[in-house]
Amino acid sequence: MSPPPPGAERSGATTGAGGGSRPPPRSLPGAGCAGQSAAAMALLQQRFLCFVLAHHFIAATACQEAGYSWMIKHYCLKQFQLSMEGIGQRLWCDWDETVGTYGELTNCTALIAERLDCYWPNRLVDEFFVAVHKQYFRNCSPSGRALHDPPNSILCPFILLPILVTLLMTALVVWRSKRSEGIV
Repeated sequence: MSPPPPGAERSGATTGAGGGSRPPPRSLPGAGCAGQSAAAMALLQQRFLCFVLAHHFIAATACQEAGYSWMIKHYCLKQFQLSMEGIGQRLWCDWDETVGTYGELTNCTALIAERLDCYWPNRLVDEFFVAVHKQYFRNCSPSGRALHDPPNSILCPFILLPILVTLLMTALVVWRSKRSEGIV
């Protein structure tokens, strides 16, 4: 075996069985608890800095709910109110008449959300449409058709026919019971 190269002992390199050299094991500066807590503290500071910067970035680019709410009420709702007044209150429950206006209202809220970088649909949109439904569609049936009684020409036979059948059957039972009393 040959002697180690000059300076090998000073650098800390060791010679293996194959004659190759491997570096000495590393140790962190200030090894021990103090070194680990310093590294943890640096990592904690980095995470805190990222959190603070991310919070400001999100706050600067997030949806401004107050502005979004104001815009859908003053632009979309005003246009919807004008259209619904033009349709007339008698036809509010007629889906064929209101579907276009309702679609415009929906599109308006979606476009404003897109312009303001807001998600759509969101909580504000849900609350907005619940308020619209309470104001304009509270008396409408779920099918969208206004409920009303059928004409008398259809309604009267459905009322009179069961009454007449009941009276006829009662008369038949009484007549039959009297007829059988005499025969024993």
